[in-house]
Amino acid sequence: MKVASFFSGAGGLDLGFSNAGFDFVFANDNWKGCWKTFERNHGLKINRKAIEDIKPHEIPDDIIGFVGGPPCQSWSLAGAMKGIEDPRGQLLYHYVRLIKAKKPMFFLAENVPGMVCKTHLDEFDKFVNSLNELGYNTTYKVLNANDYGVPQDRKRVFVVGFHEELSKNFSFPKPLKNKLTLKDAINDLPDPLPARNKNKANSINYLEIPNHEYMIGDFSSMYMSRNRVRCWDEPSFTIQAGGRHAPCHPQSNKMVKVEKDKHIFDPNSPKPYRRLSVRECARIQTFPDEFIFYYENIADGYKMIGNAVPVKLSEAIAKKIKKYL
Repeated sequence: MKVASFFSGAGGLDLGFSNAGFDFVFANDNWKGCWKTFERNHGLKINRKAIEDIKPHEIPDDIIGFVGGPPCQSWSLAGAMKGIEDPRGQLLYHYVRLIKAKKPMFFLAENVPGMVCKTHLDEFDKFVNSLNELGYNTTYKVLNANDYGVPQDRKRVFVVGFHEELSKNFSFPKPLKNKLTLKDAINDLPDPLPARNKNKANSINYLEIPNHEYMIGDFSSMYMSRNRVRCWDEPSFTIQAGGRHAPCHPQSNKMVKVEKDKHIFDPNSPKPYRRLSVRECARIQTFPDEFIFYYENIADGYKMIGNAVPVKLSEAIAKKIKKYL
């Protein structure tokens, strides 16, 4: 079952679909920071154009599905909330343009839950209606990754459409009963190395485990506005695309609130506070250890991982789509 990937990044969504038996024959991302990582791990040359510059004939005719997660910053509750007024928000409709041209049997789109908040709901309805008008039976739902074998609280909206020729409506997989925790994900890892000066990556020869290194530097007032530590028996906070905002490792006590929007590191913590390493974040996003991230600046490692769809969540949805097909 041949599929095409858009806004591919490192390819967490792709890996989940590959694990479910799909075959990627086209992938696209115009951020050069992910190209080496994607190509070496997936064995597929990535199309490096901006999506607005992709012509339909560049996408193989025999694909049956589109998957992709358009940039989310313009829809995020933590951002400026510009939505479709932001050029990044408009990329959503270039995804629709290519769906219209190639008419795959199914598509999947992933984004932040802010996309379906009151501020953006009218625009989201327009997006869904545009797909319905193209002949797709479209379903969407906000899912928490922790319900699908991912040791992390991470809510995202997923939109799945089946071409009307299939005469089917998709229903999302049911949550799993067992919820994974930080202990399940990273307890067996040894201590990581700090990044080099100016947060440059360590030579891979110095790392016992690839990418097991963490960002150094000060913690901003925004970071210190709330607790950033989850315990071993809890799922992780959401892994974000910025290393400076990576959660702290559970070796330390939870942070202490001293006043509104201000926390401090507990001086009685048994171990010092540090950010989760790139590999620890990858584990929490359910990337396997053999999946290597390539970067010179450690921030790019965090960005690739934080922007990815957790592999196990992607795989659960992909398996359900495959049953329908």
